[in-house]
Amino acid sequence: MGVRAIMKKYGLEYEDRDIINHADQYAEMVEKSGQPLSPCVEIDGHMLADVSGDEVEDYLLKEGLATETSAEADAPTNAACTDEEHEAMRSKTIRFF
Repeated sequence: MGVRAIMKKYGLEYEDRDIINHADQYAEMVEKSGQPLSPCVEIDGHMLADVSGDEVEDYLLKEGLATETSAEADAPTNAACTDEEHEAMRSKTIRFF
């Protein structure tokens, strides 16, 4: 949720990949990132593996892909999803790749 919150905070479009319900999407993530943990975010061919929203925000700002804003994120950006959140995502088709 933290990675999505950062993307929304900066008004950036993104594509979610469902790695929980689609084994082929999970396999692609592992192949591209070299590890099995999520979320992984690929930005212009650069893979950020097993990252928090804060780490994605830092990368976007450092690379000049986003500009500082006073907007607030709509979810915590420095923590992983809880087990309950992961279970809830299992029934949905939205999952960060």
